[in-house]
Amino acid sequence: MTTIDDTRLAELLGRFVNDLGATMSAGNVLIGDELGLYRALAEAGPLTAAELAQYTDTAERYVREWLPGQAAGHYITYDADSGRYSLSPEQALAFADPDGLGLPGAFLLAVSSLADEPKILDAFRTGRGVPWGEHHPGVFTGCERFFRPGYAANLLSSWVPAVDGLDERLRAGVAVADVGCGLGASTRILASAYPASSVRGFDSHPESVELARKATSEASLDGRCDFDVARAQDFPGSEYGLVATFDCLHDMGDPVGAAAHIRSVLSDDGVWLIVEPFAGDSVAENLTPVGRVYYSASTFLCVPHAVSEGAADALGNQAGEAGVETVVRAAGFRTFRRVAETPFNLVYEARR
Repeated sequence: MTTIDDTRLAELLGRFVNDLGATMSAGNVLIGDELGLYRALAEAGPLTAAELAQYTDTAERYVREWLPGQAAGHYITYDADSGRYSLSPEQALAFADPDGLGLPGAFLLAVSSLADEPKILDAFRTGRGVPWGEHHPGVFTGCERFFRPGYAANLLSSWVPAVDGLDERLRAGVAVADVGCGLGASTRILASAYPASSVRGFDSHPESVELARKATSEASLDGRCDFDVARAQDFPGSEYGLVATFDCLHDMGDPVGAAAHIRSVLSDDGVWLIVEPFAGDSVAENLTPVGRVYYSASTFLCVPHAVSEGAADALGNQAGEAGVETVVRAAGFRTFRRVAETPFNLVYEARR
């Protein structure tokens, strides 16, 4: 007879309730973001449901249901005495500030990924891949919104300075390639900070390149950086003082081939800056909340794309330092070392 431990069962059900609430709440976060409900609370709160509905020109009955759900998740704050809702400074930074933490973008990425569940189900059954460009369009924009705040917070203040001499060389002017640039957030950060350098973004997804060009024009950075459709294994150019890959090496079907090409186009004193998701080298090390997010995303996005490009054994985004170093060394790089980390990223440099 199997004996059920009631304490363990209660703990499991508690985790389930939290997860189910978070899953159902994800769509409501997108609604609050799209309709400006968070921004309204930040601008004019505290507000009742009726006041928020009037301020945002939305239907009160729906707002009256949305608000307590968000308060129950502690994404907004409820005052029982006044019946009004508001955002703390931290909540506003996370949900209402377009230059803040970008959490609605993370939910957009997640919800859009789940929309492709039939494709991933087929991939499990057949072993086929799912190319990046076949995902829901929200995957592309959500990915940019999720990763951009981390790049804005760390790229110039921590990651570039961690590589000896790189800041000075970028200020003096070198050729830069941002490979797998997506919608170009990292490209624009580098181009804006280092006007003497020539910064080019490359991505294999044409629609992302078009969105990158549009965002660059809107940011008045035309002429400071440009974008082209190209794969990591054969993007054009040579004598790059910096090649950067941000959160994309693990997505490639042939990461060793990409690394070898990067090595071939670097100048003799050039550096490859590799930013990858935070991960330990073993499954046991990655059984954490961050690891859970990344393994789940990798199942829907990273591994399917790498398989679509012919990967026999896709890295996945939890490959860890040992997995990345194996790729780098196989491509012939002389040096490889970790130079920085955040709760979400590990940062490496490789030299010829």
